[in-house]
Amino acid sequence: MRTEDVLAAIATGLWRWDNAAGTVTLDAEAARLLGLPAQQATLSEAAVRSRFHPVDWNEVDGIVNLAVAEGTLAEVRLRIMDESGRVLRTVRSRSKPIMNGEDYVLIGTIQEVAEPQPGTTAAHPSITGDWRRSREAFLLDAGRALAEARSTSEVLRVAASLSMPGFSPDGLAVFGVAGERLTIIGHHGHNPGDDGPFTDMALDMDYPAADVVRTGRAIYLPTPQEYRRRFPTTWPLAQRFDRQSWAFVPLIVAGRTIGAWMAAFKHPVAFTPDERSVLTTVARMLAQALARAGEAESERELSLGLQRSMMPTLGPEIPGMTIAARYVPTGGGLQVGGDWYDMIPLPGSRTGAGGGRFALVIGDVQGHDVRAAGLMGQLRIALRAYASEGHSPDAVLSRASRFLYGITESDGVPDPYGDGHEDYAPRFATCLYIEVDPATGTLDVARAGHPDPVIRTADGTALIRPTAGGLPLGIEADSDYPTTRLVLDPAETIMICTDGLIETGGHDMASGWTRLRPVLETHTGDSLEQLADELVQAVHGPSSHHTTGPLVDRREDDIALLLLRRNVTVGAGAVPPAPVRRTALTIAQAEPERIAGARRQLRELLHDWTDEEQIDSAVLMISEMITNVLVHTDGDALLVAEARGPLGTRRLRVEVADASDELPHRRRPGEMASSGRGLILMEMLADAWGVDPRGDGKSIWFELYEPGAAGSSDPADPSSE
Repeated sequence: MRTEDVLAAIATGLWRWDNAAGTVTLDAEAARLLGLPAQQATLSEAAVRSRFHPVDWNEVDGIVNLAVAEGTLAEVRLRIMDESGRVLRTVRSRSKPIMNGEDYVLIGTIQEVAEPQPGTTAAHPSITGDWRRSREAFLLDAGRALAEARSTSEVLRVAASLSMPGFSPDGLAVFGVAGERLTIIGHHGHNPGDDGPFTDMALDMDYPAADVVRTGRAIYLPTPQEYRRRFPTTWPLAQRFDRQSWAFVPLIVAGRTIGAWMAAFKHPVAFTPDERSVLTTVARMLAQALARAGEAESERELSLGLQRSMMPTLGPEIPGMTIAARYVPTGGGLQVGGDWYDMIPLPGSRTGAGGGRFALVIGDVQGHDVRAAGLMGQLRIALRAYASEGHSPDAVLSRASRFLYGITESDGVPDPYGDGHEDYAPRFATCLYIEVDPATGTLDVARAGHPDPVIRTADGTALIRPTAGGLPLGIEADSDYPTTRLVLDPAETIMICTDGLIETGGHDMASGWTRLRPVLETHTGDSLEQLADELVQAVHGPSSHHTTGPLVDRREDDIALLLLRRNVTVGAGAVPPAPVRRTALTIAQAEPERIAGARRQLRELLHDWTDEEQIDSAVLMISEMITNVLVHTDGDALLVAEARGPLGTRRLRVEVADASDELPHRRRPGEMASSGRGLILMEMLADAWGVDPRGDGKSIWFELYEPGAAGSSDPADPSSE
């Protein structure tokens, strides 16, 4: 009797499914079972697929792929549909995948399954349906939980908490590969020390996990007898755990086996195709999650290493001064960016002074990526080298600009877009360089496109100090950077920062300064560290780190912040000096537009003056005084404004000095004259005024008294004597 006749007698057909050709060959019985004419036929894959219930086809696809991956039989139940969508019958298919390179051919049988009789367990389709639904819900939850895991420990914790529908393991282990050795990444359901024999095992060892890593195929051991038969050498290691079934599934990412996952069961498990499908799906998700976590941890370790190597320490304490710093990287994973700060000890040979001078540097390289961090590191080293050679601030920035221009123009990175795309276009950097003399409080400032420094005076008033500046570093090969000299008085604090502190949250420079100024002016106490925290919190909310560590929140731009305060030295029994509020500004002949800045500076200095009319008078008088210098002399005007005394009884003294020996004289302007009223205005508006000759020029000054100080002398003011 022929085999075909025997199979037909038991309602069993044969089929051959060619995955590469996309065709299915059926014998007569297989064709009949699929609702087709009972004759041998070769059909397209789509034509055969149309005969299956759509839900069952999804099962076929998953189970066949599982069988291909594991080299096992593919067994599945299918509902056959007619053209109208009615279920004709239920069949069972058993087939074996035969690999041909990356393609395969399925050769197997298809047999009709008798419909269950009423009253039997099989007559309740909801049992299978409920299991499938619970399995799908489990896989969705498992996939979501593993996708959200951020580290290897979190992935292992999620894997240990998975409760598989109907066959949950009570022991888990995740194995990794290190060279030719098998290692344990993590485990659950075992006592401490149980992993000892498995932590460093050779890959050629007769152990299921090692075999899985070598072959990339899963191993299912449904009974202890099967374990002992297949792996007699390592069976004693597993025997003491008193388990009944084991599944060892490969962890595969991008076609590469990175380890194995063991699920051990106290109860016997048959490892049906459905159960193997669940285990394989979980293993795939687990492998992807471990790979993501490993990459993220490597990136974090790299970025932290970069941060540790790039971020400077502030060095030893400075006699007579206190300093605080913060660095807050932007969001996005990397903990380094284009912003930086530095403190550089300077040699004493350039000025002939002794040691103790140092430079404060703060800057911002364009961008927040790895390239910006790399350029920042190179630029910071270059600035340190130029400063350590003893160059003046303007020379340091000029050399740094030439250096950055050279490395960004000739870094050899092609621009595939051809449109100056940001990733490939030359980069620039803003920078503020301050040479500090702690003994005198002198600050020589050079600025390259960076925000101006802010001075917090002894009485808590915060003022932006305009300084001369040049182009950002790297824009041109040769740029000039004029130097501005400021003096930091005792109890005054200078703040320098990158624009991330000011412009975060949709603010521009003006509105960002309006947000930060109250933080500076309402701060109480002597702690610069606390003030630094308050400034960062005003932008990002509470900090989780007290020092230079990153904040855990959303950030738009890197932040670098430096605070420097000149301490007050008071001898035993001495009375601390009264708080003084001072500002100084130089207006060059070529920069008459800076007169507006001088008026703004004076208004900020007098922001809490009790008499608004006196503020207007002071602003009008300095406009006249500075304009006279620029019109009638060939030199620059130096403005110094100083307010002394308690609130409500203060005295304001303003001096404008120039290098001309010609003294001003009173004139009688006609009705239509456009000049000649400066001294008349001072005589009318000032409480006191005068002209003091100097060896290298003269100084014109005036004083205004708050109502509480009118007619009185300030003993702390030497000009009142």
